[in-house]
Amino acid sequence: MVDTTTMATTEMLNVTETEPSLMHEHKEFMYFAAFCIIVSIIVGLSGNLLTIVALVQCPRVRSAPVAFIISLCIADFLFCALSLPFSASGFIHQRWIHGDVLCVIFPFMRYVNVGLSLLSITAITINRYVLIAHQNLYEKIYRKRYISLMIAAVWLFSFAMLLPTLIGAWGRFGYDKKILSCSILKVNGRSSKTFLFIFGFLIPCITIIVCYARIFWVIKRSANRVRGHSNSETKEQKKDRDAKKKKEEWRVTRMVLIIFCSFLVCYLPITIVKVADKQVKYPALHILGYILIYSSASINPVIYGVFNKQYRQAYKTVLLCRRPRSLSVTANASNPNKHTTTHFTAVSNVSQSTKDDPVFVDEPV
Repeated sequence: MVDTTTMATTEMLNVTETEPSLMHEHKEFMYFAAFCIIVSIIVGLSGNLLTIVALVQCPRVRSAPVAFIISLCIADFLFCALSLPFSASGFIHQRWIHGDVLCVIFPFMRYVNVGLSLLSITAITINRYVLIAHQNLYEKIYRKRYISLMIAAVWLFSFAMLLPTLIGAWGRFGYDKKILSCSILKVNGRSSKTFLFIFGFLIPCITIIVCYARIFWVIKRSANRVRGHSNSETKEQKKDRDAKKKKEEWRVTRMVLIIFCSFLVCYLPITIVKVADKQVKYPALHILGYILIYSSASINPVIYGVFNKQYRQAYKTVLLCRRPRSLSVTANASNPNKHTTTHFTAVSNVSQSTKDDPVFVDEPV
């Protein structure tokens, strides 16, 4: 461990002067990347903090998936506060100037954030799948205590995956002269990148895709069943009930799918570039990939506000210093044969348009 640290320190003290990187040929693009990262820091810090406060203060949006979303927002907030400033500095100075200790901490936190983001999205997707496909098990699985354990497991696993690299037992964190930044380096020809790609990226992605495929199938089958369920109902009643049920179930599901797609858009390009261009012969592609990665921490709050009405209302409640509305709970979701869905109804004076629009949360915690 001592030899590894000494080697990393010596290497970093002699960077760029001995082996210049092709990155230096794209100074203007690197300055542009620094600007984009600074914008991401501002948007990410304010957006994630606003989301955390809104979700904690507003009872209308409290649910099991929201607990995971708060955890994701905390991870993104910490990433914007602790990691992105060093990324912007690296692009501005076009070398690492913050010493060997931070050159270990910086990539460690970056990879942890990737794990936290994707595992949190996976946890929310599984939550939606259980709600839609296995309603009888939902209340048994998603109790407050179990949700806390799930969130703790996501954080612990994200850190545990990187511990071997942190102690230098499976690759090491250090300065990569080719990309002018700190990353995972090989030790004796070995590193943990393949393991991290499989267990921290590929398996969660496959899990999410399989869950959504099942959700689509269950929704389609349920819709066909509802159409021919009861001859005593009018067509308008069937249509109204079916539409409301779909809207409640898909409100969160659709948003999580969009978050997952945005995650892939942000992280997949740099993954492909690193595999296809290991010698960094096309540095502009690497820079673009890093811009996308660092913007990921600021995108989610925008998605919340654009694609979910209840989140927008929660944001307004916080920004305008309004008093959050309290809710009463009607729980009938455990009996799918009644074709009813658990929903929240505001007990304060709420406009009819708000009552007609099902709230974001469709299940109690």
